[in-house]
Amino acid sequence: MPYVMSATPEPGSHPPSSSLALDKPMPRPPKSDARTREIRTQNRRRHYLEEHPEYLSSTEHEFADPVLYEKLVRQYQTPAEREAEGKRKGYSRVLEGDLLRGEARMAEIAQSTAEPSASSPVPPAFVDVATVDVDLTASADKDEARERWHQFLTRRFVHGQDDDFDYDKVDFNEGFDVLERRTAEDAWFEDEEPGWASDRESGDPEEQQPAKSGETGVQDFQLAASSQLL
Repeated sequence: MPYVMSATPEPGSHPPSSSLALDKPMPRPPKSDARTREIRTQNRRRHYLEEHPEYLSSTEHEFADPVLYEKLVRQYQTPAEREAEGKRKGYSRVLEGDLLRGEARMAEIAQSTAEPSASSPVPPAFVDVATVDVDLTASADKDEARERWHQFLTRRFVHGQDDDFDYDKVDFNEGFDVLERRTAEDAWFEDEEPGWASDRESGDPEEQQPAKSGETGVQDFQLAASSQLL
């Protein structure tokens, strides 16, 4: 009769090392250099938008997706607002936007009426990775629609899809690493073990001398942070 090992460990015995390993939290694998650079670049671009909110308000971005602009911005404008915007852009830019929207609608009609064909699919108009998450099905008021348009522009900018923008002035600017520096500072404070300066000087807490006048009792990590600021 073959010998069968019991699944229940005997009293006093230790579980296998493999089970001990499963009980311990496993650290995340380190990010690759390419992924780290990508995250840093996108964070710099997001911080640029925080410092330059006028980017999202520019009417020049209409041509990023004229159909989406029509649904989220133009249809909520009053006649006076459309007229004022047309004067700012000029007749040629207004005409260009109308032509692009007309071409996009024709492409959508052709796509919906054509029979499916694996050999020659009809490409949808203005397909863009940044528009995938934009919800156009739910009804929205003017403010909500404008917010969705800004979200579209933000994703487009962060993914580097604005061909008219000079990304080098942002991507290679360490001044936009605000989030990265804040994360590093938070990690430093978390790793520091708080302690009282009087404990370090005395060595034995029971033999500590009474606090002298003028001592504040500020913890070590706070003093270290203050010295860094100086």
